[in-house]
Amino acid sequence: MQYWHFSETAYPDLPDPADYSSIRVTLPNGVIDPERAARLWDRYIREWQVADECGLNVMVNEHHSTATCMNSVAPVVAGVLARVTSRARILLLGNPVANRRDPVRIAEEMALVDVLSHGRLEVGFVRGVPYEIAATNTKPVRMTERMWEAIELITRAWSTHDGPFSWEGEFFHHRQVNIWPRPYQQPTPPVWVTAVSPGSAARIADNDFTIGTFLTGLDGTRRVFSEYRDRLAATGRPTAPDDRFAYAALVYTGRTDSEGLDGARKLLWYIHSNKVATEFLYPPGYIPYQARAAGLRARSAIGDPALLPGKGVPGPKDLASMSLEELIDQGIVFAGSPGTVAGQLERFHDHVGGFGNLLLMGQAGHMTHDETVRGLRTFAEDVVPRLDRVTGAVTV
Repeated sequence: MQYWHFSETAYPDLPDPADYSSIRVTLPNGVIDPERAARLWDRYIREWQVADECGLNVMVNEHHSTATCMNSVAPVVAGVLARVTSRARILLLGNPVANRRDPVRIAEEMALVDVLSHGRLEVGFVRGVPYEIAATNTKPVRMTERMWEAIELITRAWSTHDGPFSWEGEFFHHRQVNIWPRPYQQPTPPVWVTAVSPGSAARIADNDFTIGTFLTGLDGTRRVFSEYRDRLAATGRPTAPDDRFAYAALVYTGRTDSEGLDGARKLLWYIHSNKVATEFLYPPGYIPYQARAAGLRARSAIGDPALLPGKGVPGPKDLASMSLEELIDQGIVFAGSPGTVAGQLERFHDHVGGFGNLLLMGQAGHMTHDETVRGLRTFAEDVVPRLDRVTGAVTV
């Protein structure tokens, strides 16, 4: 099992929610105090350094026009981490390639970060969240097709070393593709793609990419992972190793159960603060009309249509209405003392058929630096050894 410290790098000092309609897209950036933002970035980078010192890996993501995530240019932060960490793998999950107009530029950015880190980069791709479509002036229709064409172009740009090639695709057109430098890792850095519904898993399996899913809980994660495994079996390919599967959850480990639960309650800021106006949440064409209609009737609490019910999936997942105990029971939050957290994760590991990457969102909202570091160190020192006995140790 490999472990990745993940922070959404939030700006938590918000007005009363009654005073604004959406935390995304329309919340004025006048809310931000630049000096406060700079201090927050200092501590977030230091927390990734602590994770590196503890033997954990590090993960960054990217969002736009929102206080929930100040990392609007993840390649820049990944480049910083390439120089201020020494051992950790660096996962960028992910590049919103369906919302970016130039995949070759993404290939260049990732290749340079891979060189700066001496080959420690893991490159993740995501379709892009619905509420950023308006802000990036992109189309909500056929985003999946755009994503896969972009990924194909990027991986070809990384692995072509005998001079320029031209690309005439359905969505992208490029002449003289010949990136400098090429990636440190050959033929390409490891590639991850996210999926929160089973229907997205087959193509990820076809490419032998790592599949990552987020807050999908015990049964949702098992369905996604099972579809990946079933696709390999149906096409006569070997069973995938556990390192092809990744799960992201809210995780806080305290010295006692009480301390761990107190930390987890602070992490719930991420769920409860994500107020999104309906017009940004369900753009026509982003998801099938049946799912869009279901979402308009019963909105997902964390504002992600991908977490709404699909075929054979009962009921919408209203995370904000669930108690902490329910979230823990469903495998969306892991919290408590080291022994308790290890037991929760062992149960999850067995239920989903095994997985090899845990993405730990152990900082959110108003959790302090000291609390974040204490949770990280306690997990690394007291939970990892317990889990290694179950899942097998991985050397970073």
